[in-house]
Amino acid sequence: MALRLIGIDPETGQSGSPTAWVDLANADIVLQSYIADDRTRTECVGNTAPGHDKGIPDHETVIRIPVHLVPLLREACDAAERAAL
Repeated sequence: MALRLIGIDPETGQSGSPTAWVDLANADIVLQSYIADDRTRTECVGNTAPGHDKGIPDHETVIRIPVHLVPLLREACDAAERAAL
């Protein structure tokens, strides 16, 4: 796996999170962010669509991406598209 660091949330201070990378081998976007609180997780489970009504599987989680990371996510999406070419 060859991860390309896209950036760290500029509002994060010294905590070093959230962060976005792109896997150059398969163009996946890799994110480090805050684990969603129980209220958010419950709301996600309650707002399911057909085919997505089993809740959150044990091998998955819900993360919260702060708005400050959006520009980095756009950059990560662009890098992922370039890596997939």
